[in-house]
Amino acid sequence: MSDQSITANTKQDFLPQVSVVIPIYNGEADLPDLLNCLLLQTYPRDKVEYLLVDNNSKDNTFSILQKTAENSPINIIPLTENNIQSSYAARNAGIKAASGEIIAFTDADCRPQPQWLQQLIPPFINSEVVIVAGEITALPGKSLLEQFADKQETLSQKHTLAHKYYPYGQTANLAIRRNVFHSSGLFRPYLTTGGDADICWRILKQNLGKLEFAADAIVQHRHRLTLEELASQWRRYGRSNRYLHELHGVELARKMKIKDYNYLILRWLLKEVPKETLKNIIGKSSLVNLLSTPLSLFTGRERGKGQKDAKLPENAKMIEWL
Repeated sequence: MSDQSITANTKQDFLPQVSVVIPIYNGEADLPDLLNCLLLQTYPRDKVEYLLVDNNSKDNTFSILQKTAENSPINIIPLTENNIQSSYAARNAGIKAASGEIIAFTDADCRPQPQWLQQLIPPFINSEVVIVAGEITALPGKSLLEQFADKQETLSQKHTLAHKYYPYGQTANLAIRRNVFHSSGLFRPYLTTGGDADICWRILKQNLGKLEFAADAIVQHRHRLTLEELASQWRRYGRSNRYLHELHGVELARKMKIKDYNYLILRWLLKEVPKETLKNIIGKSSLVNLLSTPLSLFTGRERGKGQKDAKLPENAKMIEWL
């Protein structure tokens, strides 16, 4: 038997207990699709518990979770975090209640594909690996903004994994070995954005282990449908930049100068618009290609606003512990 076959067989036999932690706020509309995705996971059911943490929802989220848990063929554990309004506080509640060796994270508006856990867990066979990030792709969408975000691969982990300070994975698709939390601490419970980078960086900076990427562990996520939602998303990215600058000293995103902005608009009008319009006429281009530059400038401006206006609350510096 070849070394590759031995390795493949070893990975198939590697089935540690996994706890999936999902924070939920007003998730009533998302729950049917989310729960169906959990039901379809190919990882052995007796090796997984799903800790769904209601974060003080105003709808029927928690009662739906309770009813689902009573009759579900998978191990669903409904929890609440009603003291702190933050997805990171909710994740901490899930981690504290978890019994698994590996803690996997996703979100209520995400759609883990059937082999998500089956592909996300194997890298942990290497005892030096303590963080595994899976890929995030877009749910199918036809609107202009969805096509733009898809073209930019806005949600892909390739952006966060290539961060020049330290790589990190987004909590929409991330798994962490539970025992490292004893040394790194949990998420900062009062932080409202940037907590995924913060927890990964604290683990990596303390040399607690390695981060691996599992490209075939796929979670799908919706892109934003309106300009207001898109602006909110990028302002949050800007706030995250500011918070991580204050917590870790990372560089802030560069503010675009007026002359650069004017140059790009002029270049778009004089070069890109005629070129893409002609391509569109002959069926070799699309509206999203035509509007890519102004939409990129719009998202960049909104990120700049978020970064400029953000101020890290003092309590957001606090780290919670197991």
